[in-house]
This record gives sequence, structure tokens and C-alpha cells, in this order.
Amino acid sequence: MGIDRTALLQRIDDTREAQIAFLAELVRVPSDNPPGDCARHAVRTAELLEARGFTVERHPVPAATVASVGMVSVTNLIVRKIFGPGPVIALNAHGDVVPPGEGWAHDPYGAEIVDGAMYGRGVAVSKSDFATYVFALEALCAQAELLGGSVELHLTYDEETGGEVGPLWLLQQGLTRPDYAISAGFSYGVTIAHNGCLHLEVSVLGKSAHAARPETGIDALRATLRLLQTLYDLNADFANHPSKVPGITHPSLVVGLIEGGINTNVVPDKVVFRLDRRIVPEEKPAQVEADLIAAIEVAAAKLPGVSVEIKRILLASPMVPVPGQETLVAVVQKNAKAVMGIDILPEGTPIYCDARHYSEAGIPTILYGAGPRSLLEANGHRADEHLRLADLLNATKVVALSVADLLT
Repeated sequence: MGIDRTALLQRIDDTREAQIAFLAELVRVPSDNPPGDCARHAVRTAELLEARGFTVERHPVPAATVASVGMVSVTNLIVRKIFGPGPVIALNAHGDVVPPGEGWAHDPYGAEIVDGAMYGRGVAVSKSDFATYVFALEALCAQAELLGGSVELHLTYDEETGGEVGPLWLLQQGLTRPDYAISAGFSYGVTIAHNGCLHLEVSVLGKSAHAARPETGIDALRATLRLLQTLYDLNADFANHPSKVPGITHPSLVVGLIEGGINTNVVPDKVVFRLDRRIVPEEKPAQVEADLIAAIEVAAAKLPGVSVEIKRILLASPMVPVPGQETLVAVVQKNAKAVMGIDILPEGTPIYCDARHYSEAGIPTILYGAGPRSLLEANGHRADEHLRLADLLNATKVVALSVADLLT
């Protein structure tokens, strides 16, 4: 016998104001990453969950492990609800957020509601999905006797640094092994794949000299300009290698940071830059890294007296579809149509996120949660990030109905 879908949706409607208040509390507790001191947010989240009757497992990550990814503190949370024999479904969202930056017209930690939208850092990415998944599970618990299987909430705190001490750590520690995973989404679409990412730090080494006698030095900045031209030429060629995944265009390369020099009147002896290379699902990350390093080293070898040192900062694999993912896509599409009256299509996204860790472990995974048509529409990672509260409600209904389908 299936669940009473009407009663399930009514339960979510009845708890709407409580859900909005829950989300506001999450937004008001800063959890910026960097610096990545997120344990306090986990404490508050656990308190809110326990006040709603959930049993919360707190899993602090050892300090040395946290420091290895450039963060200060991480405590991951797991809530498990066992309804009976059957599949285990993980609902994962992250509580760490990018710093607010400048240009806000609203308090980034104020959770201010204006014209039906809540404003605040993380309200769309992805504290909203804490609220989505919690209140979807709460509604399901009201019909627990009609369900089988289990739901696990994985509330983690390191997505902005790659997910290695969040979802990956939970999997490596043997704390979970779900059959399916739904991770925080950014839009109405069902995300089935995403780009990977390589960050390299390149140090270009020359020789200093007085600016009055530049010929006695080796200009690291001039050498850097030559290397940058090589990289930008590579980037221009990436347009000729499009991905076949809808929503993903082609590989890309950006140099995002650069610093160097000693003083205005000194030939610079060292310049350091960091680059971001996006990896499409069809590419092999190790090969991408090897090819890019080789291209830099070949270009540097043509510059007399110049040497380079190259260090990997990050290598995040793309998320690729895993067999069984089509089951998740089908139930979410069906229920999104029922709730919102629209057809949502499976697609990829050019960003990378921590959902890949579930997929890499062989767990069928999609991204779906509260959000507008696009991340840009919500100002995700930008000033005045916001979420329409109607979208929060709809996403909660879609998730609850979809999990119910998987557990009956």
C-alpha cells in the first residue's frame, strides 16, 4: 500500500512557517569558508533538529585532517530514520558558504524576507536544502508505517573546499553506504553530471636586478606573460572540444590569482599564479593534469634562465552518471511535474561539487533541491543571494514524494 500523497503534501503546507523559521536560523549563523570554522553552525543545526524530535549523530573531523584542506573546524551531522527493510537514501547538503563579499543591499546574515524571498548568504547554496530535506523527512515520518528502507540526512561542512572532509570522509570512515544519494541542487533541473576542476599553482623563477640595469637580471614577469599566452591559446582551442552533456559546454581555463615582484625599481625574480582548469565529464583528470603541466614546462624551457615549479592545489573529478541514476531521475521528474506542472530535464552543470564523492563510490546520485531556474537567478555566491520561499516549499514536496516512491 502506498502513502497518502495528499496528506503528505498537506503536512508540508502545515509546517511551512516552521520551515521558514528553521532556514532563517541557519542563515543567521555564519559559516563562511574560508576561513572554514564551521563547527558552531553544526552545533546550532543539531539543536534545531533535536528540538524537532530527530536523533542527531555528531561526527567531528580530526583537527589535522581539517587543517589539511585549509579549514579550521568541521563537525558533520547524520540523521538516520529507519522505516524497515529496503534501500537507504542519503540526502546531502552543505552548510559551509562562501564569504559574503561586498555590494549587499540586505544583511547577509539577516534572513530578511522581501516580496516572498529570503535574503542571506547560503540561503540558496545550500542551507535551503537543509530545510528542504529535514522537512521532507519529517513529513514522511508521519506515515512511517507505510514505508520501507531508510533515509539518512548527511549535513556536511566542506563543499566549498571540495568535500573531502565531508561526504568523502563519511564514506571512508564507514559511517554510511547509501544505495542512492540526492545532493543539494541549484535549480529546478535534475543535475546528472558536473565538471571536474584542477587548480595548479605555478611559480615562475628568474633573477632579480636593479631596474637601471635590467639586462643583468632575468625578468620573471616577462616570462610569466609568455606562459600566460600559452595557456590562453590552449583555452581558445577548448571550444573545439565540446562536451556531449547538456548544460556543459567545453573545457575552460582561467588564471585567477597572480602576485610577484620585490619593488618598483627591481626586476622581478619570482611570480606566482594560480589557474583553474575545468574538466568536462568525458575527460580523464589525471591526463588533463599531466598534459597541462607538460605544456607549461615545454613553454618554460624556451625561456633562457627561467625555471618553473608547479604544485597541485586541487584535483576534483567530474561527476559522471552511475547505473541506477535513471531511477532517481525518473521519480524526481514525475513528482516535479505533479507539484509544479512543468517538465524538468536532466542536465549537467559546469561547476563542481561534493556530490561527486557519492558517484565515485558507485552510488547513483543526482542533484536536486530548492532553487530557481538557475544559480545566477538566485545570486548564488554573489551579493544579495536569495531564495523564493515558494521554491523552497515546492522542492520539499518534490523531494518528499520522490523519496516516498523509492521507499514503497
